Amino acid sequence: MKAADLPLYYNAVNILEHNLTTRAGKVALYSAERELTFQQAANEVNRVGNALKRLDVRMGETVAILSLDCAEWVAAYFGVLKIGAIAVGMNTLSKPQEHAYILRDCRARVLIIHRALLPAIEPIRAEMDFVKHIIVIGGGPASGGDLDYAGWIKNESTELSVAPTHRDDFCCLNYSSGTTGEPKGILHAHKDLPITAQLWAVNVFGLRESDRTFATAKLFFTFGTGGNLVFPWYVGASCVLMAAPPRIAANVLETVTRFKPTILYNSPTSYAAILAMDDFQEKYDLSSLRMCVSAGESLPASIWHGWKERTGLDTIDGIGCTELWHIFISNKPGDIRPGSSGKPVPGYEVRIVDEDFNDLPRGQVGNLLVKSETTALFYLHKSERSRKTFVGEWLFTGDKYTVDEEGYYWHAGRSDDMLKVGGIWVSPVEVESAIISHPAVLECAVVGHTDSAGLIKPKAFVVLKDGHAPSDALARELIDHCKEKIAEYKRPRWVEFVPELPKTATGKIQRFKMRDG
Repeated sequence: MKAADLPLYYNAVNILEHNLTTRAGKVALYSAERELTFQQAANEVNRVGNALKRLDVRMGETVAILSLDCAEWVAAYFGVLKIGAIAVGMNTLSKPQEHAYILRDCRARVLIIHRALLPAIEPIRAEMDFVKHIIVIGGGPASGGDLDYAGWIKNESTELSVAPTHRDDFCCLNYSSGTTGEPKGILHAHKDLPITAQLWAVNVFGLRESDRTFATAKLFFTFGTGGNLVFPWYVGASCVLMAAPPRIAANVLETVTRFKPTILYNSPTSYAAILAMDDFQEKYDLSSLRMCVSAGESLPASIWHGWKERTGLDTIDGIGCTELWHIFISNKPGDIRPGSSGKPVPGYEVRIVDEDFNDLPRGQVGNLLVKSETTALFYLHKSERSRKTFVGEWLFTGDKYTVDEEGYYWHAGRSDDMLKVGGIWVSPVEVESAIISHPAVLECAVVGHTDSAGLIKPKAFVVLKDGHAPSDALARELIDHCKEKIAEYKRPRWVEFVPELPKTATGKIQRFKMRDG
């Protein structure tokens, strides 16, 4: 699919509303709190859209959503899109000052917030200069000036005309969880949602109407919005939402057991946490699943094989980014190379280049560039960073990659994570994969550490599984284990045992927090 295949004037609410002709009564959304059919979802979307228009929200203006995953999040999202406004998905794990920054940066006039998250904005209410209306989901307003979501939409009409948006009009704004500095605002157009759904979810992954998806990635992430809302509804499938924290493995497994999804979107960290449970296959029913997906960071081959061995399920790993909205290199059913990111998704062009943007031969590690119609145009209010990332038609992803002779792409770490050891690039991901394959290791992160000669060498921070205790002997054993798995010069020179690794809200390891200085 290309943008030209869509009408010039197109609104992404069609992803929901095309289901009303033949499957209006089908359950579109499952959760512990509510279930909605496609018709019920469309009705609530229209009520939200009418209520927003009554607050004088206009085309092109932003509406922020700070909520746990729930039916109201979904209705708010599509209600904003339908009236031609821009939905801003806010990270529920961010701190108050981060919320203040985003609300100022995007200039949201309306904030739709879950009652459970009100404490996150109480300290910054005086700083929310542009916010004029606060709508509270989940049980009434917190203060006299707030509006109760249920009461706010109760008397609104279920009829609403679609705004005449151009397919290139912005419809959503997400903020990256970058490793350093302020979050980067990334805008996407209405066209980007159906194009990505068709190119990856349908053409590569094979999502179908009979599926039921569940993602541990929350809806405010594009990985969650795509995999667990836009993609299933694009093909007429259903989704399962979970408000509980996904970092607790039992929450994930209980949700799968209860709602019986066929597709699980998950992170490598979560797969590893589940595999660390001795009896999860006996205690929980995963028989409904037909396929799993992993993204966010590289899925080590050892975790892929461990999951396959204990569940019988294949896991589709790939790489995506918020700048492109979703996955653009991917393994696919029937063509999986464990440990690799797979091959470029048809419809996306990729290059591996050196520092001067010259294409590199296969087998050499270089910078990954990607070109697509779904690529964002810039970072909001960050012109200098935009010029370095959006290079003509190409996006400089910041990822280091190599491609093998069979065309599979292998992640070698982030540009700022790569280590030059003895004049040779060393991928932290490769060393981490070797360490994780040891039976005592739950998680690890490898970073550069300066030795007594002032040279950079690999250092491993290791989280052990239950039943294993840190010791000098175990540290030596892990280093020897690496020597057996990878080139000797790549081995970690030091091993430090830690109770947990620092991570972003998306579950990505923050290696910069473990570096020298």
